Amino acid sequence: MHYVTPSREVLAETLLAAGPDAPTLCEGWQSRDLAAHLYLREHKQALGLGMVFKKFAQVTERATKETGERAASPAGYEALVNRFLAGPPALSPMRVNSIDKSANLIEYFVHTEDVRRATTRWAPRALDEDYANALWKELVKRAAILYRGVDLGIVLVRPDGPRHVAKRAPVSVAIVGDPGELLMHAHGRRRQALVTFEGQPDAVALLESADVGL
Repeated sequence: MHYVTPSREVLAETLLAAGPDAPTLCEGWQSRDLAAHLYLREHKQALGLGMVFKKFAQVTERATKETGERAASPAGYEALVNRFLAGPPALSPMRVNSIDKSANLIEYFVHTEDVRRATTRWAPRALDEDYANALWKELVKRAAILYRGVDLGIVLVRPDGPRHVAKRAPVSVAIVGDPGELLMHAHGRRRQALVTFEGQPDAVALLESADVGL
């Protein structure tokens, strides 16, 4: 199953339920800023350079803030989220299923949780097994990049058995959790990721202070 479309719908529903002023796990962003980011990355692709190259980051951040500010009212916010929900423009490469999956499957999951888990009371979602497996496959593809800033070996372990060596080194730490929780940790949401660690105490401490994520 292609899970990106239902993931987009869940993310839009989560944003709408939160309202424009809700906190998120994205530093400095309220929900309207996150909605602006999601819309702009698909409809203003030149701004995507700022998400990859630091020298363009200020332009992208300014556009995100300005778009978010224009969506501060409930009606403006709803309109922005609905534009995101409608999907990318007709000629966008994200209309291609393989590109859509690679670009958005993890993006939508993590950002949905960025809204859900920014509150004081939250619980992990019970994910469909096939959806969890799809998230796991995408995580495995990019785990080495996400943990490149860690001076340790990293092994990702699912409680149901599968494991993946993301990075090799003389000293390693195993990170244990369901695919969604491993994704949250790998994207730097460490305090909100329900994972456990197996390894030497000093190695675990090093991991907890390391630069993780993009």
